[in-house]
Amino acid sequence: MNQSESELIKLLKQGAQEAFKRVVDLYQDMVYNTILSIVQNEADAEDITQDVFVRVHESAGSFKGDSKFSTWLYRIAITKALDHEKKRKRKKRFAFIQSLFSEKGEAEYHPGEFNHPGVLLENKEKASELFKALHQIPDNQRIAFTLNKIEGLNNQEVAAIMNISFYAVESLLARAKNSLKKKLTNYYLLHSAK
Repeated sequence: MNQSESELIKLLKQGAQEAFKRVVDLYQDMVYNTILSIVQNEADAEDITQDVFVRVHESAGSFKGDSKFSTWLYRIAITKALDHEKKRKRKKRFAFIQSLFSEKGEAEYHPGEFNHPGVLLENKEKASELFKALHQIPDNQRIAFTLNKIEGLNNQEVAAIMNISFYAVESLLARAKNSLKKKLTNYYLLHSAK
């Protein structure tokens, strides 16, 4: 942590509104993009991003400085995004049960169209397929892959954020790539034949 960042964190812990505003300005894109990669819905990502910064404001005093501030922030963002996903899955299950007794309710999840800021227009279709496939792999693989390949963090940073070893990150990334390869094989076979 550099001098200006440590001073900013100190002011944030003291409740200085300017420090909080500066933290939001510095980190909101990072937090939003990470959450968007997980929840795949722009409106939900915006809401969760706000929740993350409310949490940061309320619990800044609990930041001990054992890790980088951005690592702490990533952990909060990922936790909030995964909590949102769990709630969504519970609602989906409830809707399925309801659909057994009525004609309403949908049992399947279909992520809507969303625009990830890091995806170029010409890659939009491929990105859409990747994000659908990402949503089908285990959470720990999805988080490691998202942080490494989409957010551009190195394995050491991913390990710190996920609170696992460097080798566990390598293993998760290898499993994520294999899982995604299996999920995307049909898509690429169809499109290579065209």
